[in-house]
Amino acid sequence: PAGVGGGLCIQRALISCAAYAMILAVIMCSAATSRHSARAADGQSPPQARPETARTAQHEKRRETMAQTIRTAVEQDLDAIAAVEAECFPAAEAATRAEFAERLRYYGNHFWLLWEDETLAAFVDGMVTDAADLTDAMYADASLHNENGAWQMIFGVNTLPEYRRRGLAGQLLETAIAAAKQQGRKGLVLTCKDKLVHYYARFGFVSEGVSGSVHGGVTWYQMRLTF
Repeated sequence: PAGVGGGLCIQRALISCAAYAMILAVIMCSAATSRHSARAADGQSPPQARPETARTAQHEKRRETMAQTIRTAVEQDLDAIAAVEAECFPAAEAATRAEFAERLRYYGNHFWLLWEDETLAAFVDGMVTDAADLTDAMYADASLHNENGAWQMIFGVNTLPEYRRRGLAGQLLETAIAAAKQQGRKGLVLTCKDKLVHYYARFGFVSEGVSGSVHGGVTWYQMRLTF
């Protein structure tokens, strides 16, 4: 009969809809699980630190706890000073251990050393003189130092490679500048390579052009900070 057949059709349709809904639910659940797995794989869950990242973080944390000291030099600092110089300059430009020994004897109080724990990380040094320009003779002859001179010369600004880009050299330059000002000097003079002229300009040094120095066979630019 037409009525019974229609009922069966409705029942079959309802059964088909229910089955389709169940299949759709299974598919959606599966898709959600896949998306969750994908997020985990993409790093949404806490990632494991790469070994080099962990080492860098540990190194920086260790640096943060280091005791930093800035002081002038004594003769016992000779080996540490010579070692830092050798790390920072090629042999043709670096002062020798013997030259540093003489400098310390005449003007150890014009070395500014920055220590981090037991490591000499950076230093600045130079004699005092009435001569207005920095000459090569000054590098070799520490006896030219005149404690009552008008100009504080800066011979070297040295920072160990692993301690660079932390502002240590800047701290030492500012310390040397403050000391020269307190001591009544006219100012400070240094020579540097062309690529560093802009760096020293940040501290108030003004370029005076190519220096007469031919130290190490390099072209140097003389820079002056006048109080």
